[in-house]
Amino acid sequence: MALATTRFLRQVGAVALGFAIGSSLVFGDVAHAADGTPAKQLFGKVQLPSNSAASPIGFYAKGCMAGAVAIPTDGPTWQAMRLSRNRRWGNPAMISLLERFSQDAVSLGWGSGILIGDISQPRGGPMLTGHASHQIGLDADIWFQPKPAKALSAAAREDMPFVSMLDKSKFLTVNPKRWTKTHANLVMQAASYPQVERVFVNPAIKKKLCETWTGDRGLLGKVRPVYGHDEHFHIRMHCPSGAANCKAQAAVTPGDGCDKSLAWWFTKEPWAKPAVNPNAKPVKPRFTMLSDLPKACTAVLAAPAASEKSATFGTAYAAQPANDADAAIQDVINTTAGDLPESEIPIPQARPALQ
Repeated sequence: MALATTRFLRQVGAVALGFAIGSSLVFGDVAHAADGTPAKQLFGKVQLPSNSAASPIGFYAKGCMAGAVAIPTDGPTWQAMRLSRNRRWGNPAMISLLERFSQDAVSLGWGSGILIGDISQPRGGPMLTGHASHQIGLDADIWFQPKPAKALSAAAREDMPFVSMLDKSKFLTVNPKRWTKTHANLVMQAASYPQVERVFVNPAIKKKLCETWTGDRGLLGKVRPVYGHDEHFHIRMHCPSGAANCKAQAAVTPGDGCDKSLAWWFTKEPWAKPAVNPNAKPVKPRFTMLSDLPKACTAVLAAPAASEKSATFGTAYAAQPANDADAAIQDVINTTAGDLPESEIPIPQARPALQ
């Protein structure tokens, strides 16, 4: 085990060993993880958040989350989807924003509310499948389908198919039979909140908005084109005020984004298969390890768990009495605030970062 890893594990050892009962990952497991278990397997198996103050740690695609809260599976103006993934956890600021957005969506005529896809895992971190980001509780996916008036069953939430907004018979073209003005209003409503940094959509949807949006053109700059995102859109928040351990993404370039950066998506370059050297030796995939994340993420994994009831939105904001475990974990987080990752997003080869 590397000396640096050993030193840090000693820092959190007293916390983890003292609170092994009720913790989702005891110190011994963390120590073993540092020797070779991919981080996605560690974070993917944790069922509950840490019982500590809310803190996004690291970058959107390289970090973790302390003190997460869950949005209830059902709300007056939302329903959470794909419940088996256990990804309805987020920073309290994100959960609060989703509640407000769901209410505004109804006012826009978006059925009886929104369908919420993935937010983050209980302690954030890399996921077993599906996302490079969503690691610090400040990203959320919203389906391009409104919440039906009648609550969906658990089975329906697992099996209900996505609906693409694209015309699959034409290259990067929005399907006019599916895309409506209300869809546009919904995306732009998400972009209108000051705490929202970016809204990711398919390039065809961005192009459609550039051609048709007659509202505040300044908000269009927040709407960023990216691969996929034709069946849902992705809301990303700024680091909350006072979140010293959260690494911000570079600011969006001024303007509406309806320029050469968008036109690039309609060329062959972003869709071309990467060149393959037949003589090159196969490269073994390298997984993100716990040691690749901010050091405070080790403490987050080792922390005692909050109960689902106490950490579900609606009760999670009640002031909780301070305890020694929370103080010790927060101290480790604070002392490693400078140990944050670079702001690149690890995504497949030949695919650009979310910008």
